[in-house]
Parts: sequence; structure tokens; C-alpha cells
Amino acid sequence: MIGFRLFAACSAAALVTACAADDAPAGPTIDRIVTIADGDHLASTYGDGILAPPGNQDLLVTSALRDGQVTATGEVAVSNSVTAPPEVVDLTPDGSVAFVAERLGRPAPGVTRAAELPAGALVTAVRLPDSGAPEVVDTVRVPSPEALAVSPDGEWLAVVANAAAAELWLLPWAGTAFGDPLRFDLAALGVTGAGPGPRGGVTATNVQWHPDGRALAVNVDTQDRVAFLTVDGPTVRPWGAPVPTGPDPFVGRFTPDGRHYLTSNWGRNLTAPSLAERLPDRASTISLIRLDDTGAHTVVATVDSGESAEGLAVSPDGRHVATVNMRGSALPPGTPGHDDRSSVTLLRLDGETLTRVGEYPLDGVLPEGGAFDPDGRYFLATVFQGYSPDRPGSGLQVYELGAEGLTPVQRIPLPHGTHHVVVR
Repeated sequence: MIGFRLFAACSAAALVTACAADDAPAGPTIDRIVTIADGDHLASTYGDGILAPPGNQDLLVTSALRDGQVTATGEVAVSNSVTAPPEVVDLTPDGSVAFVAERLGRPAPGVTRAAELPAGALVTAVRLPDSGAPEVVDTVRVPSPEALAVSPDGEWLAVVANAAAAELWLLPWAGTAFGDPLRFDLAALGVTGAGPGPRGGVTATNVQWHPDGRALAVNVDTQDRVAFLTVDGPTVRPWGAPVPTGPDPFVGRFTPDGRHYLTSNWGRNLTAPSLAERLPDRASTISLIRLDDTGAHTVVATVDSGESAEGLAVSPDGRHVATVNMRGSALPPGTPGHDDRSSVTLLRLDGETLTRVGEYPLDGVLPEGGAFDPDGRYFLATVFQGYSPDRPGSGLQVYELGAEGLTPVQRIPLPHGTHHVVVR
């Protein structure tokens, strides 16, 4: 087992306060950081079903860093849910618009339990000006959206949804508003199920665009496989048969060169009745899939990542992969399986060889999302909430990527419930 150590607690009197050692070198410069926060849930809600007291909001927050200093922030209320995969927010390539999927709706007055929350039904577009507050500019109704991704040219938004049927939605984006959506039943695209659960046991948890914009990957975690689809204008077709992966492939990413696809296989027991029984007691895995023009895609490597790995990111040069590991932080203190040693795992990708570099401590409860900065020099991991008032709270933990792995350099305080991050 690796040796964990706690990060020093930061003073977080204001959102724009970031903490780093006084003698530390200049920190990262990132023009646009977009995070989303779920104000309805506490980490403990997963265990007891009780929502957070009124007072917090669901938010989209924008930040900018210059040499490690937060130079600009803005926020706008946008409904979202931590119960979704981290892949519920994405940006256009130029960073001018963010899209957010609402997996669960906001509670009605007097509602106190998560089971009473309505199913989500919206995808929201938010304009992100260079100065001033973000602004909601359009919404489109998509029943039970689960994850989304923007095409490389910024003209399409792909959404997977799990209502009566598991579906793929393609939403045209003209720069100011959504166009008429295209809607595809995944069963008609070869993603079928005959199991006892909803939709025959099919739940799509992730969608990603191939870097050339002509294909999509859809993760089906309930069936331990990934489906690949070609996209030609309004036509979507299967690109080979779905590929078996490790158990519970919750999220995934294409490599920048488009030759491979990686899945983060969380490994939960999705039929277990309680949270403690559902979470795994061993490391999650990553599957590396070699893509083939003919559709004969193949898993070429499977390696351990970290325990309860949810978020997954690939560096811009394709040489590093990172997972954000909740471990047992979602379980209440004092209960079996509780673990206050959340972490980030770093791996090196060389061709088709995936090597685990190390696991690095992350002080916080329920970390989920993560992203490399555009230069690939830093990695940012979200933290949903802190363990106690004397330890760092919700926000972003920033690591520097060096020859020896990841080094923590900064903690950026953010609103309660921060659970995903995208950067440009």
C-alpha cells in the first residue's frame, strides 16, 4: 500500500483565494476553467438518502489562473447532479459555450430525500464571456440525460439518455441556439439487452467523439462493453460489434491520435442493495482498446488504476492517463469500507503499453472529475466536499506533472458539491 499524507489545510475565506506555499514557483496559467457543483447532495446522501439543507445551489463556475493566481471568476445557476458520470459538462473548442446535462432535477419545496428528486430533462447551453458573468442562452428537453460531449468542430452535441429506451441524441449547435435534434434508439444500433432491468439491462453512461469527428464511443456499464458508431451527417451506424471491457466501464476517452480508446472500469456490483456492498474493495481497471477501420476493435491491455476510480483524463500529448479515485470516501466514517484516503492514479501510455506510475493522495470526500491543462503540465481534480472544517473543502486540487509523477501545488476553493472540471 502506498504511503498517504495529508495536504496542509488552505484558508478559503473567498472563492478567489487559492493557496500555495509562499516560496513556491509560479503556478499554472489556464485561460478557462469550468466546474459544476451539485448543491442538493451531500456525500452522505449516497448512504442515507437525505439531501443537503436548503442554501446551496446547483452552479456552473468559471475561473481563470495566471501564474497560479485566480484572476477571474463567475457563476450561474444550472441544474446538474453528482449522481451522473463526470461527463455532464463540456465546452465548445473555442471555450465560448458550455453545455450541462441535468440527470436529476431540483427538489420541490419541502423535499428532503434524494428518492423524491425528479428525473432530469434538460440540456443547458451557457455562454462564457471573456469578462462578466456566464449566461444561460438556450435549453433543450432530453428525457433522463446521462452524459454529453461536443464534436471536435463544435457543431454537434452528442448526448446519451436513459429513459424508456437507451438513446443517442445529436443536437445541432449553431453558435447561439440548438437546432432540431436527431434521436437514435441504441437498440437499433446494435446495443441491445434482454436482462431484467430497465431497457433490458442497457444503461449508457458515457459518450465521446473520435478526434476526427466521424465516430462516437458509447459506454454501457451495465453490460461491461463499449459500442462504437460511425457518424455521417444524419446517419449513424454501428462501427463493429460492441467490445467487452472490464467490469462497469463507467467513462472513457479516445487517445488524441484516435488510434485507441480507454475505459475506466469502476468495478461496482450494480445489483447490490446497499452502497457498501455496491462499491468494490479492490482497484478499478483501465482497458485499452485498439481501434480498427473494419470494426474489429480489440482490447490490447488491462491494468489496475485506483480503488473506485470514476474520473478519467488523457494528457494532450497522449503520453499520460490519470484517474480520480473516490476509494471509500463516500461511506460514512466508522462504517465498514470507509476510507479517507482518496487519490489520483497516474499512468504512462507508450504505444500499447500502459504502465502505472503512482498513486497520489487527494484530501477530500467524493472526488470525481479530472482534467489535464492544455499544455499537459498540470492535472486538476475535483473535490465534492471536505472531511472536516479544519481540512480543505470543496474545490480543485492542482498537481504538477513532472518526471517523477504528480506533485500537489495548489488548492482552489469552490462551492460545495464541485464534481467535474473542463479546461481550455
